[in-house]
Amino acid sequence: MEMHFEEDFYREIIDSLNDGLYIVDKDRVIRFWNKAAERITGFAAWEVLGTPCSKDILMHVDEEGNDLCRGMCPLALAMATGKNRDAEVYLHHKKGHRVPVWVRAGALRNSEGEVVGAVELFSDMTSIEANRLRLMELERLAMLDALTGLPNRRYMEHEIKTRIEERKRLKVPFGVLFMDIDHFKSFNDTHGHEVGDEVLKMLSNTLINNSRPFDVFGRWGGEEFLGVIRNVDQTELSKVAERIRVLVEKSFIVHEGKRLRATISIGATLFQDEDTMESVIKRADDLLYESKRSGRNRVTVG
Repeated sequence: MEMHFEEDFYREIIDSLNDGLYIVDKDRVIRFWNKAAERITGFAAWEVLGTPCSKDILMHVDEEGNDLCRGMCPLALAMATGKNRDAEVYLHHKKGHRVPVWVRAGALRNSEGEVVGAVELFSDMTSIEANRLRLMELERLAMLDALTGLPNRRYMEHEIKTRIEERKRLKVPFGVLFMDIDHFKSFNDTHGHEVGDEVLKMLSNTLINNSRPFDVFGRWGGEEFLGVIRNVDQTELSKVAERIRVLVEKSFIVHEGKRLRATISIGATLFQDEDTMESVIKRADDLLYESKRSGRNRVTVG
């Protein structure tokens, strides 16, 4: 059964769009302006119908400030070439400010195939960009430790799971370093928590600035840190751990004119075939405490 629709039906559909839509004739005079166009631009339909789109209405500019409406804007290019045009531009809002929009323009033809006008659909990028940045920020906050800027425990667990899958598929070995700042509680009690925070940041910066591009270090919790070291054997893992231990030992912060130093104890182990995430972390943790029992400021590999 053939379906017939009245003009009002199509108008209702177009007016229900979230994107702005307007139609111009060959002289770029606005002949249709939907509800979303009113919302995005601030201009009501009665203010713009019968007016050239370049006349103090949209006044599109690009990111360099070039006035597109006086030349070949996407709408004009679509009519001139007969091809659809996409672009990110900045339109003029009725209140005076600029609104970033993504426009898609296409030529309109009559039954003889002649270009008689064009239609432009434009999406408000303000909320899209804001939502994108907000999502990125939430993801960043969910995966980073607020104090040190290092990946947090949640991220490190994800990293180890990824490395386990990589090892299964590609046979790429990796090791885990479990690190703990020696006597951190007494350090905090003596100098205060603000100084303790500076020590945590000092250690974090040492890890960030002295790690290989494909290794990942994160804060596990409190004064504990974890490192995931890719593509190493036990000897190389031991060298990486020892280099980090020495660099931390040689670092210091200045507080009330005095140099304050901290040391770390480290447990280092390679992931084995029978391991899980939990087992390799526990073994590294056990090796860390062996370093503690042996006098601290040392690496124990196993």
